[in-house]
Formats: sequence, structure tokens, C-alpha cells
Amino acid sequence: MSARVQVVTDSTAGLSTHEVLSHGLTVVPLQVVIGGTSYDDGATSADAVAEALKTFTPVSTSRPAPQTFADTYAACAAAGAESVVSIHLSGDMSGTFEAAMIGAKESPIPVRVVDSRSLAMGLGFPVLAAAAAAAAGEDQAAVEAAARARMTTISSYFYVDTLEYLRRGGRIGAAQALLGTALAVKPLLTIKGGRIVPLEKVRTSSRAIARLADIAVQRAGEEPVQIAVHHLSNLEKAQSLADGLADRLPLAGDIVLREVGAVIGAHVGPGLLAVVVSPL
Repeated sequence: MSARVQVVTDSTAGLSTHEVLSHGLTVVPLQVVIGGTSYDDGATSADAVAEALKTFTPVSTSRPAPQTFADTYAACAAAGAESVVSIHLSGDMSGTFEAAMIGAKESPIPVRVVDSRSLAMGLGFPVLAAAAAAAAGEDQAAVEAAARARMTTISSYFYVDTLEYLRRGGRIGAAQALLGTALAVKPLLTIKGGRIVPLEKVRTSSRAIARLADIAVQRAGEEPVQIAVHHLSNLEKAQSLADGLADRLPLAGDIVLREVGAVIGAHVGPGLLAVVVSPL
């Protein structure tokens, strides 16, 4: 491609291998450390993380080094890109955005780094919007604008069996308020301003999942939307949730059903169900 803009993202975007290849995306992996062994996100399964968490095996995550981003941007230039739009998970949840900013200073071509203020397909949908703009021949500013426009419409809602894993990783922010009653309720959470915050408290898991669906349907309204359902070691309930949303949202098209990667899984724990709503 001539005068092309290369879109870069990270492994928390929740994109399939097919999406990455077909859109020509560059993905920088975060790392997950299980029992002292480090793996690139995607090189080990989320199920392995879930099992480690269940057995109290130490699990942690780390961001890519700034030099990794510098090398990535240099490789994009060497492959013929004239500029880069680099879109990443919320800077309030990870140092990945900061590392990308530092790496961009060493890039031989212009790089615009975007904080999606989200993760999983809350990041993935803006990345795909940017990739579509790049494929259409738009310039760097327009590709960035396409991502930011999609970011403003996205809402993410999720259910976890327990807040313990989010607490361990320091990722729950204002959801600290729920800890005192975490054992008595099933929390529904959302992402606001790039942070995970409490949304509602529900007494049983079945009611929580039903409420999750209701909130997503209400947010989607009657306009065309893209929907993603994420899970961790909870495929049966995720499939049921996706099927129910498909019945209730005829303008949603094909609903993305995808397990989160190892890095996200390390922080949310087994049992996660999430819905990302992205109006078109």
C-alpha cells in the first residue's frame, strides 16, 4: 500500500487472528507470568490462567517495554508505512499506553498514540474502525479520528463471580466500595473514564446475568450496533447470553463471542461475563 497508515494495537484488544491478518494490523503482546514463567499474551491460553488462579498459583502481568514499541514502529516504517496510529488499552489500567508514548519518541515515522479508555472489544472495535479508515486511504489524522469517534460510543458491562482477582491486581478503583459485601452479592461493573467502577449489586448470579443482558439491550436501543460477549472459562453461559442478545437485538448483526486473553483473565478471574455495546 502506498502512503499507508499502519494501525498498531496490543494483545488485550480481543481481536481474532483472522481480523488481525485480514486488516493488516500489528499487535504488540503484553506478558502474563504464571508460577514464575513469563509468556506473551496469546502464547498461553486463558484457561491456563483460570486454572492457575483456581489453584492459587501466582499469576501477574506486565506491559511491553518502551523499546518494544520503538522496535515495532521502526519495523512498520521498514515495511513501507509512512505513519502509525497506535491504539491501546486504558492508561488507567496498564502502563502500556505510557510505554507506547515513550517508544513513539524513537520512531522514524510519525506516531499518534491513542488511549482507548477501554479494553477487550471496547478497544478492538475502535481498532477495526481505524483499520477500515486506513484501508480506505485516509491520512493519519483521519485514521485516528475514526478510532476516537468509535471510542465515544462504546459501553462495556461485566459480571464477575468475585472481586478478589480485581482487588489483587489493583484494578477495581471505585469498586473498592463493594468489597465489604462482595461475598453477599454478585457485582456488575462498567468502565467509566478508563476505570473499572461498580454499576449495580445483584443477589444471585442468575439475576446478575439477566440484568447484564437487560442493561446491554437498553444501551443498544433500536439502532444498528455491534455487540461482543466475552467470558473466561464460562462458555456455556456466554453462549446463552449471546443467543439471548441476538434474539432481542435484531439490528446487532453477528455477535462476537470470544474468550478474553490471558492478561485480562489474570485480573478478572474465572466466571467472567462481559458485554461490549458499540453503536454504529
